[in-house]
Amino acid sequence: MDPSSFPALLIALGLGYLLGSIPSGLILTRLAGLGDVRQIGSGNIGATNVLRTGRKSLAAATLLFDALKGAASALIAWRWFGETAALVAGFGAFLGHVFPIWLGFKGGKGVATFFGVLLAIAWKVGAIFVVVWLAVAGATRISSLAAIAATLASPVAAWALGYREFALVTAVMSAVILIKHRANIRRLLAGEEPKIGATKA
Repeated sequence: MDPSSFPALLIALGLGYLLGSIPSGLILTRLAGLGDVRQIGSGNIGATNVLRTGRKSLAAATLLFDALKGAASALIAWRWFGETAALVAGFGAFLGHVFPIWLGFKGGKGVATFFGVLLAIAWKVGAIFVVVWLAVAGATRISSLAAIAATLASPVAAWALGYREFALVTAVMSAVILIKHRANIRRLLAGEEPKIGATKA
């Protein structure tokens, strides 16, 4: 099969979507006997909301698995069909996490999966994401602000480093992440966004 053919890219997209749609946070909290994580805090299935259960290890595991979904999707597709397919698969994984078919298309905000895709396709961009996240989180203690800043920095970094196609893909994912954070943005503007470790979202 031609790696750049439509069937190859469709397979890559489907693979990414299926891996990305695995709801790590929901599965891990249920296995831990904590019930449905969607019933607490922000109602989100991501690591930040899992942290509100008080189980830091579960939050870390959720972050890891959500990032791995994005990274694995991109790397598998790259191995099978090449770089373009990796971009498509990574995007598919991101969409799967944010809009999982198993949960009525109501998933997470996509930041960890986005980060996994960055690391797999352009690790330098992933490193810049981490630096920006840590700097903003350290200065403000606000997870959502750190995620937004790091997300916005990523397509700029990708473009500056010469990953032009990837920059376009990351720009689209960044736009989706911003939309998913619209409630957080409203609270940030109002000075009401809780800090890391707070019980509310």
